[in-house]
Amino acid sequence: MKHIQRLRKMVTLAYHLEWLERDPFVRWKPKYEKTNHEFLSETELENLEKYNFNSDRLDRVRDLFVFSCYTGISYVDIMALTADNLMKGIDGGNWIITKRQKTKNSVKVPLLSNAEEIIEKYCDHPMTSVTASLLPIITNEKLNVYLKEVANHVGIKKNLTFHMARHTFATTITLSNGVPIETVSKILGHTKIATTQIYARVLEHKVSSDIEILKTILKTKQASTSPIKNVKNR
Repeated sequence: MKHIQRLRKMVTLAYHLEWLERDPFVRWKPKYEKTNHEFLSETELENLEKYNFNSDRLDRVRDLFVFSCYTGISYVDIMALTADNLMKGIDGGNWIITKRQKTKNSVKVPLLSNAEEIIEKYCDHPMTSVTASLLPIITNEKLNVYLKEVANHVGIKKNLTFHMARHTFATTITLSNGVPIETVSKILGHTKIATTQIYARVLEHKVSSDIEILKTILKTKQASTSPIKNVKNR
């Protein structure tokens, strides 16, 4: 659809310059098909974190994926991270402060303990010492191929790709635990809330817990507004 949109701009320009007698796109309207972006559930992510790999290669791939699950940082931005991007935030904790290569937007991510543990694991690692990077550097092609192996070992049936980690961060880690979508959008480096909503999926247990809270509120209101009858014994 993106290719067609760009082609349409060039064809429309040609029509306005009178290089074409008619606009072939005049009656055409783009129709987007809604797709469901996959993410890891809380159980799948936990199984992935706890699995003991015999291969150091797969262990590194798992760590990079899990780091993205707890930070929402994309592959290309993770590969560019150095120790200079690790700073003390406004709350006194460790933050990742960088810019998205895709949009050049500033990204400030408070680190959760799971992400901090991964950074500490590779602090003096030979791979990061040579590249001066915060985490091991692996090409995107190899990373996604190795993730298929990781999924097979852990028993994850989904088509595991590195980009799925951002969906997991948005859905399983943040939104499902009550983090406002505005905050999630800021962490992900999105310029529009609508972009974040593509990642967002409200899980059933979140719906259930929210409705339980609503029931409690309604019961409290009903109890406070119900008429009180005073019965006097004579």
